Amino acid sequence: MKRLTGKMTILVCFFCMLFLFLITGCGKEKEEKNQYHYKVYYVNHDRTGVISEDYVTENTDVGSLLEELVTQLGTVPEKLQYHAPLAGSFELLSMQLKDGQLILDFNTAYREQEMVTEILNRASIVRTLSQVKDVQYVSFLVEGEPFVDASGSVVGVMSADTFIDNAGNEINTYEKVKLQLYFADEDGTGLQAVSRTKVYNSNISLERLVMEELIAGPQADDTGLAAGRKDGPVINPATKIVSVAVRDGICYVNLDNSFLNQIYNVTPEVTIYAITNSLIELTGVNKVQISVNGETSVNYRENINLSTVFERNLDMVK
Repeated sequence: MKRLTGKMTILVCFFCMLFLFLITGCGKEKEEKNQYHYKVYYVNHDRTGVISEDYVTENTDVGSLLEELVTQLGTVPEKLQYHAPLAGSFELLSMQLKDGQLILDFNTAYREQEMVTEILNRASIVRTLSQVKDVQYVSFLVEGEPFVDASGSVVGVMSADTFIDNAGNEINTYEKVKLQLYFADEDGTGLQAVSRTKVYNSNISLERLVMEELIAGPQADDTGLAAGRKDGPVINPATKIVSVAVRDGICYVNLDNSFLNQIYNVTPEVTIYAITNSLIELTGVNKVQISVNGETSVNYRENINLSTVFERNLDMVK
């Protein structure tokens, strides 16, 4: 009888422990099911890139979740090698979510940030807040007006993908570079050289950056033009870059069909040599070949065969 009692005691203890284990396990599972995981992005110590920290919340209300994430973005992390993007000298005045677009309005101090710091802060904010399910895009205002970046361009709606370059690499390192670009002269028959300083994501090539800047056209802060002179665009702004690569000193530029549709009053030679001269200003580029959707057996505006490998032409520079 004593043996039976002992066995019963062991069984009772076993089932009690099993019951407690199941209860605890269910509790943990329920707790985990009510937790939602996000990444909060910060600027690294050297202000050269963004990094993320895991953040867990039970909040499901979109409005209060956004407020919660904004609070995190403004809180200096325990690891002091990170910079909180909303802990600077500027102030977030308001936040409004409307039709999938999150509108953030800052005071004028936001404009006073150093260029690279501003871009990294903006990347951290957008990448954090765009994780919220109802936020499709984020836009920045300054005192109710659309934010204009250091290049003078209005910054439109942004998503997390805005801060990923064309090769699919995340923004990590920025560098400053001074480019020499060639645009059309006033009558569209010659070239004029200008200097342009850019801060760019070093994950993309300088050759691609040059092509992007040529497509963007002249900018107000370009330098180097003689007093009273104006420069003009040379490439249809609808043109898309398919690829840019350098092999054995030749830069191969592959553009889409929009390149063939010239909307500006410039000669074909101006466009071709604006591209060629601008790219050959870069170290390692001696010649340029242009293709359209990978094809070089086409004529640009009827009289320039793209099978030609082009060399620098300074005779067109005025």
